[in-house]
Amino acid sequence: MDDRTYVKWEFIDDFMVSAFKKMGVPQEDAKICADVLIESDRRGIESHGVNRFKPIYIDRIKAGIQKPITKIDVLRETPTTAVFDANDGMGMVASYKAMLLAIEKAKKYGMGMVTVRNSTHYGIAGYYATMASKEGMIGITGTNARPSIAPTFGVQNMLGTNPLTFGMPTDEEFPFVLDCATSITQRGKIEYFAKMGLSTPKGMVIGRDGLPKTDSLQILEDLVKGEAALAPLGGIGEELAGYKGYGYATVVEILSSALQAGSFLNMLSGRDEEGELKPYHLGHFFIAIDTEAFMGLESFKKTTGDILRSLRNSQKAPGEEKIYTAGEKEYLTWLDRKDKGVPLNEACINDIKEINVTLQLNKELPF
Repeated sequence: MDDRTYVKWEFIDDFMVSAFKKMGVPQEDAKICADVLIESDRRGIESHGVNRFKPIYIDRIKAGIQKPITKIDVLRETPTTAVFDANDGMGMVASYKAMLLAIEKAKKYGMGMVTVRNSTHYGIAGYYATMASKEGMIGITGTNARPSIAPTFGVQNMLGTNPLTFGMPTDEEFPFVLDCATSITQRGKIEYFAKMGLSTPKGMVIGRDGLPKTDSLQILEDLVKGEAALAPLGGIGEELAGYKGYGYATVVEILSSALQAGSFLNMLSGRDEEGELKPYHLGHFFIAIDTEAFMGLESFKKTTGDILRSLRNSQKAPGEEKIYTAGEKEYLTWLDRKDKGVPLNEACINDIKEINVTLQLNKELPF
């Protein structure tokens, strides 16, 4: 039974834009930030949506480790590439502008790539990949993050959850969007488990003693202290090919840092030597590939659609009703939610109530 409270999308958008503006984020930037968060909930990715509005963005601006005004310096640029310095501003704003530039370059030269240094959390990676797919392009993005993943045969959190994300246009109602972490789960999912009072499934997190951990609240504390680490995609050890997730996480780490000479691994902990909070200095990369530069957009969309339909129409396992392709479940979630609104759990509602009071927004709340 779904006992969450559904509120109108327009309310959540207006509330977050107002709160961001109150924190010093310019109007247009506030709209970008709110849209990225709302898009996450539209797709059913609640671990990165409104649930994270206060703890990841509002609280970090208050703590002084994230700047509300995003000053972007272009450190280097060629016809097909660019390097941004986000100066610890809003990661979503820097990322939106980076993908826009990558798309602009791809329209002229077939491909474009932009990297960003000294940034902050950029929300769901799929947002930026979809920006490209809406323009008839292949979009690719990734970001490093604070240490969470232990390397295969290790127990120390070294790599971030480091998503490697692709968006591709199709001839269907929705694009192909593969947006997932290179860990077996992401920190945001455990934050969601904790807010909902749920245990983390066994096998997702390993302790320093090499044993699995399931207490969600304790895991969040232990991840910060370095006493727990997420398993890479595939799981612990080599038996289920966890080394593949470890390898892909490393690829994202390199592309997110080496191309822009930025911070990496434990440099991204968000803590200084005395354990005090400091800016994260995250790195991102954005690639746009124009399908017109190959065999044309319509040809690409049809072939991609044919592939996806063939996969969905293949023989199902006994007892299974349907085979899905990436992006389909998110599209179906949006169809279900577009009239119902965004679902909020009790903890998120309490965050909104607190922000409404502390920032003196004086909004009439629907709950």
